[in-house]
Amino acid sequence: MSVADYDITIGLEIHVQLATKTKMFSPIETYFGADPNTLVGPVDLGLPGTLPVPNAQAIHYGIMLGLAFNCAIADRLVFHRKNYFYPDLPKGYQISQFDEPLCGPGNFGGVRIHRVHLEEDAAKLTHAGSSGRIHDSDASVVDFNRGGTSLAEIVTEPDIHSAEQASEWLRLLRTTVRQLGVSDVNMEEGSLRCDANISIAPKGSGVLGAKTELKNMNSFRFIERGIRAEVARQAAILDAGDTVEQETLHFDPRTEAITSMRSKEDAHDYRYFPEPDMVPVVVTSEMVDKAKAAMPELPHEREARFEALGVEPGAARQMSWQPELGDLFEEALAADPAHAKALAALITNELVARLEDGDLTQSKATPASLAQLVALTADGKVSTSGARTVLDTLVASGGDPAQIIEAEGLGAIGGGDELTPIIQAALDANPDVAEKLRGGDMKPIGVIIGAVMKETRGRADGKEVTKIARGLLGL
Repeated sequence: MSVADYDITIGLEIHVQLATKTKMFSPIETYFGADPNTLVGPVDLGLPGTLPVPNAQAIHYGIMLGLAFNCAIADRLVFHRKNYFYPDLPKGYQISQFDEPLCGPGNFGGVRIHRVHLEEDAAKLTHAGSSGRIHDSDASVVDFNRGGTSLAEIVTEPDIHSAEQASEWLRLLRTTVRQLGVSDVNMEEGSLRCDANISIAPKGSGVLGAKTELKNMNSFRFIERGIRAEVARQAAILDAGDTVEQETLHFDPRTEAITSMRSKEDAHDYRYFPEPDMVPVVVTSEMVDKAKAAMPELPHEREARFEALGVEPGAARQMSWQPELGDLFEEALAADPAHAKALAALITNELVARLEDGDLTQSKATPASLAQLVALTADGKVSTSGARTVLDTLVASGGDPAQIIEAEGLGAIGGGDELTPIIQAALDANPDVAEKLRGGDMKPIGVIIGAVMKETRGRADGKEVTKIARGLLGL
């Protein structure tokens, strides 16, 4: 059997560091890049006599996340102690939520959301050694700056069925969270981290196989590669007649090796109990209304609005998931509201292709010049081929499209008087093509169009060439 013979089921657990100025339960400032162990206070270290105080901004951000994911919002916020002993947790427990999460259930991008809850982040361990893992390291150091940072955990239902779907959905989530303004969701800095729960079963069996968990993947590329590697590993185990063990795994992106971190038997008993130093927080209607008032237009809403303008679905999604493209489109559209579809195609197909990694800072084309170019093309003042040449100039040095067309002699040839003899010459030079066209086979028309385009330096309109050619052939 192969991987294609199995049904793949994936659920995700995403940790998002919230962009609060201070930590989740202490007044200590938090930001990325500070010297190690300089953003630490008594509450973060769990010193005797200290008391945690929940961060109101973090709760506000949590409600916004719930609203964005179409979640039910709880009437109260209850924090629990999650007990475990590890060097990155000086108190010996993490303040999190257990059976009463702030948000859930919900649905986002076609994937059901099980819950969204708030907690504090752990400190950061760095392991010396080639693998960067604690069991292979000669020494480990800990930076408590991250400890106590406001964190939201988003848990999905097992509704994802491929590595590609997981990556695409996570990109939508990252864009949405960034649009909300509740986090910078920078994976390189650790403010967005993802675990994947993966199981496979024979195709069509309708059952769920044993679940394994891939921990702490921090890039979309690694997430895709890690899921593919784990699916292949499980398939090989089942093909050999063995049983997949439920365990927590580590994916090494350098070697693509998957190694076990702990088995089901080693799983923690976290001994949750309500945090005794904090009373439950009542989530009032005023708090929810405040979060609703702070909600921006979300990517899926923008996508639907663009489609309603006549933009192709693929272009609408691309411009919604890449806000800088959407902003450029909206500015250009304000200058020319009549050609939304063509303008979107110009930006997502032609402009992006001319830029490395789609970086708009590399282009000197203004929204107004893009709108003008689309209008000139629609009016027949420049051919599609000529418009591409104009766009090259706009990206490289900016300018006025009409002036570029005139200066470079790119004005479209649309009149039959000028085009007819050129098209007739092309037909005469290609009698076999002409014969096929006369017989009703229009596929070779591209040969005639190509010849005319070469003769006119791309100034002819392909549709006009086809129309005149048909007339000359008596079709």
